[in-house]
Amino acid sequence: MDRSAAPDIRELRIFLESVICDLCRLRHAAKDGIPPGATQIHQEVRLSPGVFADIRVAAGELPPYFVEVDIGHSRANIAESVQRKYGRRTPASEGASRVVVVVDRALAASSISLETELAALLAPGLALEIWDEAHLADLIRETFGFELERFSEAELLDLRQAIDRAKAAHAFGAATDLDPLCSTLLWHFAYWRLAELREAGCRDPRDFLPPQHYSKVVVVMADLCAYSSYVRDTRDDRVTRESLTAFASKTRYRFINDGGMLYQFVGDSVVGFFGIPTSSPHDVSKALACARGLVDIGAATAEQWQRQIDQAQPAAGVHVAMALGDVQVLSLRPFSRTHMGAVADAMNLCARLNAVSGPGEIVVSNLLRQALPDAQRAAFTELDPVEAKNIGRVKAWRLAG
Repeated sequence: MDRSAAPDIRELRIFLESVICDLCRLRHAAKDGIPPGATQIHQEVRLSPGVFADIRVAAGELPPYFVEVDIGHSRANIAESVQRKYGRRTPASEGASRVVVVVDRALAASSISLETELAALLAPGLALEIWDEAHLADLIRETFGFELERFSEAELLDLRQAIDRAKAAHAFGAATDLDPLCSTLLWHFAYWRLAELREAGCRDPRDFLPPQHYSKVVVVMADLCAYSSYVRDTRDDRVTRESLTAFASKTRYRFINDGGMLYQFVGDSVVGFFGIPTSSPHDVSKALACARGLVDIGAATAEQWQRQIDQAQPAAGVHVAMALGDVQVLSLRPFSRTHMGAVADAMNLCARLNAVSGPGEIVVSNLLRQALPDAQRAAFTELDPVEAKNIGRVKAWRLAG
């Protein structure tokens, strides 16, 4: 493989979305003094049925804004997308100040102004910004100290390392080496969450996720609907790989952005925890917000996948299950902190509840629903008792839509 060659354009867009998420958060911290944890960045935000924003950024009290990564798209496709997404206000875009559109340099430099054309398509009150590769490279240099000369696989991987080093400096201290343990912790947790643990007195990275018993942990599990059918009907294996990469990248970011722990991916399933290594009274509500975000990410992933195959699929989106319980975190090798596992009845319960969760639905255990605030409990509908293998009859609740 020639790592100096240009990467696949669809995978490049997935990569750039993650880079821009990190870039926006760090820039708001450096320029506006907003703590990283006070900036909420979500991907695949549902604007209207079947219509999703690439990225929504809400930094502290500043007005939120959107970022669309349209590298590799034609001018006509970009115009159609901008008008479809932002040509009118929706509940998700109310209060937003602007839309940033990331495009190829050739389009940005066109003699017929792309900026003028797109600005005319936006709903009143939404301003437009155009970022091309040169402007994006300038922002990357200012934020991460990395000179991005071209979109080759080798340079993009070096950029990822530069970003991870910046995160490690924030999480563990400026003098920290990006060793395997630090990289593992940055995979499972947001860097500002790790910084909070360090500031609370946890100095040695080996102590950030100790193997022990954790109580009142929220387990969240999501898996793609009709996954086998999508794979069977997909002629191009690259479409399958890129769809799963997009799903994994965006669901991981949702878990850690909402203050949780990304635990693992198993095939087309993702599992995360809230309440490890420390808990808060808001864990259950944060986990529910994360679950709602996973529903949108799953719907957007399925829609994009469906566009690239002929056969209409029987279902779209994700099944989501949530349960509350105790979790045992253990070392998978003696004295290891880089290879950690978890066992919990709540994980088994989530797997059983997933079987009765329909596309776009969230099914939760009775204990988890009882831990929610009154206003959030009211949105759930009680199910008939679920026959859960090796567990028994379980009382559960469904949140649909």
